Amino acid sequence: MAETNGARKSLGAILVDCAIAALITFVIAAPIMGLRTVNSPGGMTLQQHWGKVLTAVAVVFFGRLVLQLFVWNRSAESRGLGQLVLRLAVAALIGFAVGTAVCFLTLGADNMSLAAAMENALLAMPWNVATLLFALAVFSLSYGFFPRNAAAAREGADAANMLEPLGDLFKLALLVVALALPFLPWSDRYILDLAILILTYIMLGWGLNVVVGLAGLLDLGYVAFYAVGAYSYALLATIYFPLWFPDWLMPYAFWIALPLAGLLAALWGIMLGFPVLRLRGDYLAIVTLAFGEIIRVVLTNWADFTGGPNGISGIPRPTFFGIPLDSSDEGLAARIGIPFASIQRIIFLYYIILGLALITNMVTIRLRSLPIGRAWEALREDEIACRSLGINTTNTKLTAFAIGAMFGGFAGSFFATRQGFISPESFVFMESALILAIVVLGGLGSQIGVVISAIVMIGGFEAFRNLDFLRAVFGNEFDPAQYRMIVFGLAMVSIMIWRPRGLVTRREPSIYLKERKAVSGELVAEGRG
Repeated sequence: MAETNGARKSLGAILVDCAIAALITFVIAAPIMGLRTVNSPGGMTLQQHWGKVLTAVAVVFFGRLVLQLFVWNRSAESRGLGQLVLRLAVAALIGFAVGTAVCFLTLGADNMSLAAAMENALLAMPWNVATLLFALAVFSLSYGFFPRNAAAAREGADAANMLEPLGDLFKLALLVVALALPFLPWSDRYILDLAILILTYIMLGWGLNVVVGLAGLLDLGYVAFYAVGAYSYALLATIYFPLWFPDWLMPYAFWIALPLAGLLAALWGIMLGFPVLRLRGDYLAIVTLAFGEIIRVVLTNWADFTGGPNGISGIPRPTFFGIPLDSSDEGLAARIGIPFASIQRIIFLYYIILGLALITNMVTIRLRSLPIGRAWEALREDEIACRSLGINTTNTKLTAFAIGAMFGGFAGSFFATRQGFISPESFVFMESALILAIVVLGGLGSQIGVVISAIVMIGGFEAFRNLDFLRAVFGNEFDPAQYRMIVFGLAMVSIMIWRPRGLVTRREPSIYLKERKAVSGELVAEGRG
């Protein structure tokens, strides 16, 4: 185990610890990553991928070495120039070693034998070594300035109060850019589609933030409410509304079904909340995870009702107060006398999800300042204290689940009308994990943190698809999209180590005396569910 408060380890003990971790990695990765069977004309053949194995071993060894030297055994003494220079030198050596190991993949050494791969790696020096050097050097120079105790956290809160006007300007700038995005010169169909995707995850993150960030209830099945909202709108708009309503009312199907989808998702949130009232921590997480998987399995197997694996297609698009956005004579473009373009519908969808996201943010902020919001935060801090003060924890938990689920249902309804087709494959556990990662990395309870995290994660995933210039460095067979999960996995681990409270650790108090002051995330409980 890492030693954070006890005696510091010696260099020999640190190297032994890193070597053991690397050996365990080799034992696990060798049969999984090093050997692979493939179909060939002559039958099954065994391919060797020792480059990937040694890369994993090197990353684990040197990554753990970084943690041992800079985090777990860091000296509490004041930092001088000599210490910074020493850290920079050690970071350079580690960066050189890791960069050399990465050469196994970047230089196509993946299919070579073990000896040939090692020889190639020692001779190769791609530019990613410099990148790793820079990243580790920045860390070695800046790590010590993060708050390590309550006193430092209070100092950080004071600094946050001084920078509060800049934060307000940043939020205002984000809002202005969001409102003007479709009309900016560099906006096109791809940018708008990406912005719609990011806004959808921002809305989902804000909804989950009510449950996890404010109430402290760990929910791993949030995608279930997303699915309930999507299927509610799809079934109502394609099957039941045509039976219940006259034809003149069908253009308003989305606007009628949107609140119904949210209410149905909230109902399922209450149904989930009742069985887990007495559960906390890991047990709560397991039950919510099971709930999400149950919903997906039901959607897959109840083919007569949900369409099963084939899903539901032909989902109606939203209209502008009953006016369709198409090329017909009854379309919006013809009515206002402008040429029709397909991007007009994309712009309309963009402003719909932007409006839904802003409503979600406004309602969440308003609820947080009400008694129910303060009850959520009290529940997060200490459930026993809540009970002793007379707070009804049953109603508090149920309202958190219901409101968070309602926002997920709204987002699911929009997802269905945007795609025009839904299937159970769109609502797997990885969606829940991604939404939870956005909330945690942004900072539990932080609205702006969710925005920043969603932009970085969702936008970063898409950015990896456009790094074609790396092929000129690493060869035409290099596909940067294959490594995006590795990069973001390392980024999440790094943030959890260096910024355990998320990217935004500043918290606005829901109630205050005389004046509102920022509270550091170090002083706010994360909740135990």
